Amino acid sequence: MPAGMWLLFAKSFENRLITVFGYSKKEARSTAVQAENKYEEIISSLPAFEKEDRFMMNIVNCAMFTTFLLSLKKRPDVYLASRYYHDAMMTLPMKLFCRLSGKRKFTDSDIEGLRKTEQFKAADRNPYSWNMEFYEYEDGSGYEARFTKCGICALMTEYGLRELIPAMCRLDYTMSHAGKASVFRRQYTLADGGPYCDCGYFKKSR
Repeated sequence: MPAGMWLLFAKSFENRLITVFGYSKKEARSTAVQAENKYEEIISSLPAFEKEDRFMMNIVNCAMFTTFLLSLKKRPDVYLASRYYHDAMMTLPMKLFCRLSGKRKFTDSDIEGLRKTEQFKAADRNPYSWNMEFYEYEDGSGYEARFTKCGICALMTEYGLRELIPAMCRLDYTMSHAGKASVFRRQYTLADGGPYCDCGYFKKSR
């Protein structure tokens, strides 16, 4: 997965260095080369993810974002970092992925997968994964995935980027919107010092 995700998204991250940060094509290419080397270092340092762990892609995306942030000439504020991550990630393949995920939202298989994830508690064994509690709303309007441990927080804090974690968190709203099945709402995040990340998904007409 790490190699495949790099092939899928690295060029988009490189191009957004130009459109978001004003880099020249030469500067963007040089930065991308540096980022690739850092990416390989980070990926190789991570523990193996268990087969049943559904969050490996999340930490791979985080590793890619982290490596580009570490390779920038100047660290951006969270607003620019959010725009950069959003523009780099929301490619056509990602939009299609979100749409397909949206079609499965709230299905029996979706609920079953979330219940299994709740029981799995991968972060008890891997600090770069997640622990999640699952709650279905009593009125049938949707459900909440409540995260008590976060691999993104662990990895980005380790590399001195804690203040930019919200740049990744904000993509949850965009991905939910692109899926066309749910409205995403959240009150707390671990990144902002909250007790957990409450990811609420509310049904909407398809």
